Amino acid sequence: MTPLSSSEHSLSPSMPSSWSDTLTAMLEPGEHVIAWLEPDLDERLYFASGALVLSSRRLFARAPGASDWLVWTVSIAQSFQHRDHAGVGSIELFDGSTRLGIWRHTLGMVPAVARMVELFSNLQTKLRDPQAEIVVDAAACPACGTPFAPDQDECAVCEAKPTGPSDTWALLRLARFAKPYRVPLLVGLLLTLMSTAASLVPPYLTMPLMDDILIPFQNGKPIDYDLVTLYLTGLVVAALLAWLLGWARTYLLSWVSERMGADLRTTTFNHLQTLSLQFFGGKRTGDLMARIGSETDRINLFLSLHFLDFVNDVLMILMTAAILLSIDPWLAVTTLVPLPVIIWMIHLVRDRLRFGFEKVDRSWSELTNVLADTIPGIRVVKAFAQEKREVARFREANDRYLAVNDRINKVWALFAPTVTFLTEIGLLVVWIFGITQVASSAISVGVLAAFLAYIGRFYTRLDSMSRIVTYTQQAAAGAKRIFDILDHVSSVPDAQRPVPLTRMEGRIEIRNVGFRYGSRTVLRNVNLSIGAGEMIGLVGHSGSGKSSLVNLICRFYDVTEGGIRVDGVDIRSYSLNSFRSNIGLVLQEPFLFFGTIAENIAYGKPSATREEVIAAARAARAHEFILRLPQGYDSLVGERGQALSGGERQRISIARALLIDPRILILDEATSSVDTTTEMEIQEALDNLIQGRTTIAIAHRLSTLRKADRLVVLDRGQVVEIGNHEDLLARGGAYHALYEAQTRQVDAEPPLPVASEASNG
Repeated sequence: MTPLSSSEHSLSPSMPSSWSDTLTAMLEPGEHVIAWLEPDLDERLYFASGALVLSSRRLFARAPGASDWLVWTVSIAQSFQHRDHAGVGSIELFDGSTRLGIWRHTLGMVPAVARMVELFSNLQTKLRDPQAEIVVDAAACPACGTPFAPDQDECAVCEAKPTGPSDTWALLRLARFAKPYRVPLLVGLLLTLMSTAASLVPPYLTMPLMDDILIPFQNGKPIDYDLVTLYLTGLVVAALLAWLLGWARTYLLSWVSERMGADLRTTTFNHLQTLSLQFFGGKRTGDLMARIGSETDRINLFLSLHFLDFVNDVLMILMTAAILLSIDPWLAVTTLVPLPVIIWMIHLVRDRLRFGFEKVDRSWSELTNVLADTIPGIRVVKAFAQEKREVARFREANDRYLAVNDRINKVWALFAPTVTFLTEIGLLVVWIFGITQVASSAISVGVLAAFLAYIGRFYTRLDSMSRIVTYTQQAAAGAKRIFDILDHVSSVPDAQRPVPLTRMEGRIEIRNVGFRYGSRTVLRNVNLSIGAGEMIGLVGHSGSGKSSLVNLICRFYDVTEGGIRVDGVDIRSYSLNSFRSNIGLVLQEPFLFFGTIAENIAYGKPSATREEVIAAARAARAHEFILRLPQGYDSLVGERGQALSGGERQRISIARALLIDPRILILDEATSSVDTTTEMEIQEALDNLIQGRTTIAIAHRLSTLRKADRLVVLDRGQVVEIGNHEDLLARGGAYHALYEAQTRQVDAEPPLPVASEASNG
């Protein structure tokens, strides 16, 4: 949508030329366009482009595929309303109670539509009070409604790239995980300093060996063996000390880094458990697995090996530079000539590697996502004979990962030899300058030999430090992806000062509740009171908001309007753990964890005794089939319970809910995916489960709600009817239509043979 404030008859350049000329000719003198948009759905909800234009006096509309324009003069009596539900938005123009027009659109246009509604209201305000000042932006983005600056051609919001802390800063944030290990870290750094100092002793001893022993010997002076023994002993002691200190600091710092990595994995996984379902709805399993697994491993490897080498290299370079300057400042300056060039190259390559490794991480996540999709869904893959397709998907992801790594390797292949070449040039410069100094008797041969020994170590460490940049950027990219999780705040926060919840009664009050998934309205103005121990059935078409209402009661999501009270207290005032421990949930597709049947039944109460587990299984009508399994309650259920049939998995989930003895029970299509015989057995188990509990049951099969005290009919996110089965049928409303539709469907179906238990899976 693009609002305009110009008084001329010209339209925005981005307005479709297919109808802009026609509309320009329709404008009256002094009339100008304020806003326009293109509703993208027709009356049958097919994709089609219409036109809706608001001028300073009138509203113009053209239906998809039509050539004629409908025109209404804007008046105070009119209302311009916007609604959305289940993925479809609608704009309606009313004059009093008479609807003049309706236009439908997808939810991606919600910000633009909301802006046009606001401008329509501003125009009515101007009609009421001609003196009122209404500020209208010169232009705005048709996608998000963000105003344009006077000299701006593109939206700053839609076109902006996400920004955030640098990868290096993310790596520095790992210091918080080092706090518990401050003492061993300080000891490790001290050992590093001492071992580096010990390794610098041997080159220093070459000066007296050359100047006081070897050169005098060549000039005819006898060798002082006591002095030689002293120097050689110094070399041996320094080497042994460097080895011992190096071993100690490597072990100690590796010990610390391993524990930091373990803490990082635990903290990340623990934080994941606190996040709401909204977070997981926008993430892929493979990506999260890659972050907690491979990213933390990469960080751990950097901390345990490469960071230690980096610190050692830095200390070696600084201490070597100090020794060189103390021996001969001019020769030392000559030695450091290539250093600025190498530092500049490291800075240049670091940025390229950083972006490259971000792409590598994303590519690896895509590869993991293919595995996370295919392996759990292998039954579907084989059922539809799509093995080759999945192999092709994996190959494509693997090729993308390979291509990204190849681009990084091209950069690195040029950088590493260049650094080595520069160090060789530096060594050559030292030779040239050193020979000149020796020839002029400015320095001795021993000083030059010591310099060459030190410069060899200096450039070796410099080359090693430059190579560590690749591991640093890998770890930094991984740390950034980890902190993307740790920085995420749950949309369902826990209460800071929770109200104590000792024994829940189960009274539920839903007051003026509204809820939106992003920009999509799912529930609006829902009011419902449920007594303790009452059974409520939620019915309605798919997309009417039944599961969303249940999710709000379980507080998997938080309401966007109104509130939900349990026992007179807003559920946001309870701690999440204490509140949900009083709720039992039986889903349409029960999820079982890999493990034994007993472990799955006792999942909500790990401390349960075997007798309690068996009692819950008996009540859920699961005991008999469990005993027929080879290991009984110790039988493994397989990945996601694939070793059991659908009815068996459902009864295990019912037993799991029974064991925690919940005060509120949620049944979400608990019998929809099983045959009639199994449904009857599950229904018996459910009858045991609902006794004395506040129960909310969702079912498409209205026959499964025969024991409900009341039925609540939802339509388009609103409660339209409440009553028992007979009363709702007598009203002839929405429930009657649902019941009649199901009755006709059942009558039309041919009788089916009774399926055996083995076929239920």
